[in-house]
Amino acid sequence: MPATSTSSTASAAAKEPLEVDLERGVAPESHVNTTVHSLAWSGITVTIRDRKTKLPKTILDNVDGIVEAGKILAVMGPSGCGKTTLLHRLAGRPLPSSSASSSGTLLLNGQPAAQQPDSTGSAGAVTRLVEQHDYALLGALTVHETLAFAARLSGSALASGSSEKKRSAETQARRIEALIDAFGLRAQADTLVGTTGLLGKKDTGLSGGQKRRLSVACQLVRAGVPRVLILDEPTSGLDSAAGWEVIQLLKEVARREKLIVIASIHQPSTSTFNLFDKLLLMSRGKTHYFGPTGAVAGYYASIGHSLPVHVNPAEFLLEMVNTDFEEDQEAATQRLDELQHAWATSTGARDLSGALAAAQEKGSGGASVELDAIEKRPGLLSVVLTLMHRSFVKSYRDVVVYGVRLAMYTGLAIMIGTVWLRLDATQESIIPFMNAIFYGSAFMSFMACAYSPAYIEDYMLFIKEKRNGLYGATAMTVSNFLIGIPYLFLFSIVFSAISYWLTNLQPTAQAFFTWVLWVFLDLLAAESLVVLMASVFPSLVPSLALVAFANGLWMSVDGFMVPPTLLNAFYKYGFHFWDYQKYVFENMMINEFAGRVYTCAGAGGETGEGSCQCMWQTDLADQCLIRGQGVLDQYGYKPGHMGKDVGIMMAIILGYRVAGWVVLKLKK
Repeated sequence: MPATSTSSTASAAAKEPLEVDLERGVAPESHVNTTVHSLAWSGITVTIRDRKTKLPKTILDNVDGIVEAGKILAVMGPSGCGKTTLLHRLAGRPLPSSSASSSGTLLLNGQPAAQQPDSTGSAGAVTRLVEQHDYALLGALTVHETLAFAARLSGSALASGSSEKKRSAETQARRIEALIDAFGLRAQADTLVGTTGLLGKKDTGLSGGQKRRLSVACQLVRAGVPRVLILDEPTSGLDSAAGWEVIQLLKEVARREKLIVIASIHQPSTSTFNLFDKLLLMSRGKTHYFGPTGAVAGYYASIGHSLPVHVNPAEFLLEMVNTDFEEDQEAATQRLDELQHAWATSTGARDLSGALAAAQEKGSGGASVELDAIEKRPGLLSVVLTLMHRSFVKSYRDVVVYGVRLAMYTGLAIMIGTVWLRLDATQESIIPFMNAIFYGSAFMSFMACAYSPAYIEDYMLFIKEKRNGLYGATAMTVSNFLIGIPYLFLFSIVFSAISYWLTNLQPTAQAFFTWVLWVFLDLLAAESLVVLMASVFPSLVPSLALVAFANGLWMSVDGFMVPPTLLNAFYKYGFHFWDYQKYVFENMMINEFAGRVYTCAGAGGETGEGSCQCMWQTDLADQCLIRGQGVLDQYGYKPGHMGKDVGIMMAIILGYRVAGWVVLKLKK
């Protein structure tokens, strides 16, 4: 009891300094942005090629703006006005279409931002984007674990020396606890984010608003970064109270840590709208207003569009610049052009141009934006270990990852073992033995498609974290491969221990463990194929369809359906020799038949010279026996090259993984 009390006191004392700072509205010095004082953009124009007409279509048209540190900007406008495209452009993200072209200037502290997303002084290096449909949270982790892994991957606690590392770790832990409190997630700190099929967990998970807050907190857990936090409709799908809560928290964080916060927002409540310091109102890619939120009513009153009393100003503004539901589109377009022209010639537009010019003049002689020394990135080994740790936690909580597959493989083993139950070493059992070998190896591979949903969840998180500069394709590929090895080996042992002995395959220890080896290599190759297909098409139905088709092809040309000696040249040389199931089936056949002898009897079960009716004629026919090699000869299989085949299998597995790595490398 005394020890517990002491521990609690120490824990409270460790948290106290940061909690006091939060109550006072003051952030610890290491988390305050002292680098980026302003983000400005001038003449941002984005065009894409229309898919139907093949003509250029303007998404953004000469959009300007500037936001200072500690301020929060609302980007408003009807659907399709270019809000999301603008946010991606400001965040240094790739444009939504490969045919898109962009012009204009991004300014950090009045200086043009570098073009390389991850380079010092670039917008991508100091911004974080939280997208509207943020699927990048692992449902099998708790709120606290999600933040802890985000902090470890960002390297916010990196330091040299044991004492410094300890202090950095303590600072990181306090930072996590402070964010949990600041974003109102204390009661959910140990609650799973939420996903389907969690073993032994009855938590319903976080609500939509809580997930939004957690997504934002993940971006803020990295000390000193982001300087610019960009959010695409953070209140979408939330009720007015939850929406207000999210924006209020963002405003507090912006002021406390001197961050620049930019959020697109769709029809907020009046109280939520009034939380924003600045407003950018857009329609059809053009600016209709940019300036203080409190001044928008006066501006529109000055051009003859006074805001009605007791009406939500955000709702009024959106209705005014939205022409989608107007019956007379020509008149609506003319009205919209007049409103845009009024802004372009207004005092507010001139003031904005002056502010941009002043920012450029002020930044012309300054130093480029530098990242803080605390922002050292962890090495590849550290990132891989962190990703493996996170995947391990997910693997034993979420049955979709490996639990379902273990049940499937166990069921398959029981089915094979009981259908092909205790086959005798007679010629009548030879074809059933071959069927069992083919069926077991092929369907073990086929069932690997059950890994697609779990991998796609990891893929979505990878894309987000890659865009945020946390790690790349190499760390993702290596960690994903390594974490799967022990589980796949376990599956191989379980499947083999049940099916092998029930079926009565070659009853020796050497033959059994050789069988386990080939089942294991089969699963490694099958999972590597799933990873490749799901990386190319990270959607459940297309990835499942492709994996199923590929497995159907491999099953058709692996040598069982059509012996290699009869397979036509197109499939033999085009697919057969790099079909991993071919090497699995061939070596399982050799494992069973190369060193085994089977009996064959004559009519009525008689044996002896002249009475045998052996289906395979070998040198033991006069003894009413069939040497197993005779069975292999019809396929052209010869023992003695298992080492080479293992090497080929490893090359195929490596090839799939490298191909998957290339796909992840090219993904943006």
